[in-house]
Amino acid sequence: MLHVSAAIAGLVTGGAYALMGLSTLLTYRLVAVVNFAQAAVGAFGAFTMVVLHEEGLPLVLAIACGLVTAAALHMGLGAVMVRWFSEAGEGVKAAVTIATFTGLVAVGLRLFGAQHPHRFPSPFDSPAFTAGGVVVTWTAVVTMALAVLFAVLPTVLLKRTRVGLLLRALSERPTTAELIGIRVPRLSMVVWGTAGAASALAIMIVAPQLASDFGSQALLITPALAAALVGGFRSFAWTFAGGVALGVLQGLASTVVALQQYRGVLPFLVILVVLLWTRRRDRWDSMA
Repeated sequence: MLHVSAAIAGLVTGGAYALMGLSTLLTYRLVAVVNFAQAAVGAFGAFTMVVLHEEGLPLVLAIACGLVTAAALHMGLGAVMVRWFSEAGEGVKAAVTIATFTGLVAVGLRLFGAQHPHRFPSPFDSPAFTAGGVVVTWTAVVTMALAVLFAVLPTVLLKRTRVGLLLRALSERPTTAELIGIRVPRLSMVVWGTAGAASALAIMIVAPQLASDFGSQALLITPALAAALVGGFRSFAWTFAGGVALGVLQGLASTVVALQQYRGVLPFLVILVVLLWTRRRDRWDSMA
């Protein structure tokens, strides 16, 4: 029963990891950027929300302001990418996002750091239903529903709509897409803004279970990248599965005394295993 309870509790974290990973994958699939600053942008939105709520703003309005803040920050990064790095290689784009991550963490720690602890609201902590004697909260239900929605909608959008076709053209050949009349900047800003808001929402959900400092939440990019790697930076479904599985594994690890202190290492272990697995064929071919 303890393991089942821990696994279900891990669904909340796993759903947030999946949502974060899916927003990272969305940025990569549609604007060809591996964005290391994704979680830092989301953390800015989450902390904006909690600070405004502490100042007396109603929670719904504070959440809206946090989402807008994250979307605006991410769109600012997107504008830089579109203006100066649209034809740059993936390595250069990733380096720009790493530099952005470093800057956002420095500013975020200054504004919202551990010296000013914050209590994140948990509006969905009430029980939703009981499964096998284990209480499932509304937080788990809402998180999983959002993650499923964010996994399904981009897949349908890319495969079944004209907008999806334009977005794929934007990702693969941005300059050519602009030359044939596609409004590249506008489409790019929509993608960047949506991904930024989704990251902030994921952190708002999972924040009550984490350390309430900006640095810890900005480092959620690690499980996000682990989930995206499980999906090969291609599949929204496998990214969703990878994020949820990672959260469940961390929940189960919390029940084993010898593993409790190593739960934070699991995302790095997943990244290492996936990278070794994906490179095995090249290695075996070279040895043949």
